[in-house]
Amino acid sequence: MQGLTLSSLGIALVVALAAGVACAVILGTLLKSGLAVRLAIDIPNHRSLHAHPIPRVGGWGIVPVAVVALLLLTPHLWMVAAAAAFLALVSQIDDRRGLPARVRFVAHIAAVSFVLALVPGDSSWWLLAGLGFLMLWFVNLYNFMDGADGLAGGMAVFGFGGYAIAALVSPVPAVGLACTSAAIAGAAGGFLFFNFHPARIFLGDAGSISLGFLAAAIGYWGWQANIWPIWFPAIVFAPFIGDASVTLIRRLLRGEKFWQAHREHYYQRMVQSDFGHIGTALVWYVLMAAGAGIAVTILGRSAVVQFSVIGMWVLALLSVGICIDLRWRRFQANKTFQTNRG
Repeated sequence: MQGLTLSSLGIALVVALAAGVACAVILGTLLKSGLAVRLAIDIPNHRSLHAHPIPRVGGWGIVPVAVVALLLLTPHLWMVAAAAAFLALVSQIDDRRGLPARVRFVAHIAAVSFVLALVPGDSSWWLLAGLGFLMLWFVNLYNFMDGADGLAGGMAVFGFGGYAIAALVSPVPAVGLACTSAAIAGAAGGFLFFNFHPARIFLGDAGSISLGFLAAAIGYWGWQANIWPIWFPAIVFAPFIGDASVTLIRRLLRGEKFWQAHREHYYQRMVQSDFGHIGTALVWYVLMAAGAGIAVTILGRSAVVQFSVIGMWVLALLSVGICIDLRWRRFQANKTFQTNRG
C-alpha cells in the first residue's frame, strides 16, 4: 500500500462523487422528460425477471461520463474512449431496433482489435490473440449478467473501485487511471440510484456492453503498464466471470444456443427462489467486495502467496455455486411437490 496517499485517495473520491452526480442527473432528466421511454424500452417476456416495461437507458448516463473521464484524466487512453463510444452507439441501435448477432459480434471484434492494435505492448501474436478472445468474452459476459436489479451496476462499482485502489497502491501510483476508474465506479453508483430494486431503469446493451469493454480494456492496459499483474482483472471480476462461464459451458454441453435469452444463471436462480432481487444483490455485493479486496491485498506479494490465495478464492466461489445449485434443486422439487399436491 506504499503508493496510497490521503490526497490521491481524496481526489479519486471527489471524482467518483462528481461522476455519480453527473450520471444521476442525466438519467433523472431522461426519466422526468419521458425521453427514457422513447429511447429504448425493455418489454418483459417469459424469460424476464421483471413484470413491467422498463427503459433501457443506463448507458446514456454511464458511457458519456466514462468517455469524458478517459479523455480528460487519461488522454493517452483515447482509443479506449473511442472504442467504448463506438460500442455504445452500435448497442443503442440494437436496444432500439435490434441488430443481427453477427453485426454485434463484428462490432465487438472491431473495438477490441482497435485497442490491441494501438496498445500491443511486447506480447507475441498468439498471446494477443488469446487476450483478444478473453476481452471479447468479457464484453459479452457483462451483457449476459445484466438481468437482475442492482447486479451489473454493483459489479461496476466494486470492480472499477478495485481498479482505482490498485492504481493508487501501485509502486508508481497511476493517479490518472485511478481517477478514471473511480469515475466509472461513481457513474455506476449514480445508475444504481435508479436501478436498485425496484428498478426504474436498466443498463441496456449500450451500458452493459460498454462496461464490459471498459473493464477488459482498462484491465489490459493496466497490465501492459505494469500497474497490476495479468490475473488482477480476472480476480476483481471473478464472480461475474464464474457465473457467466459456467453457465455458458453447461449450455454448450447441452447443445443449446448460448446467445439466446434464458434464466439459468446462478443469479437468476437466486432471484427466482426465495432470495429475490434485493437478497441476490446483497449476496453478490459481498462476493464482489471480497474479490476486489482479496485482489488488492495480495498485490506485491510473492507468486506463491498470490496463486495460493487465488486458488482458495476460486474454490470458495465454486463452493458458492454448488450451494446455489443444491438450493435451486430443493426449490424446484418443493415447487413440483406443491403443484402436484394442489
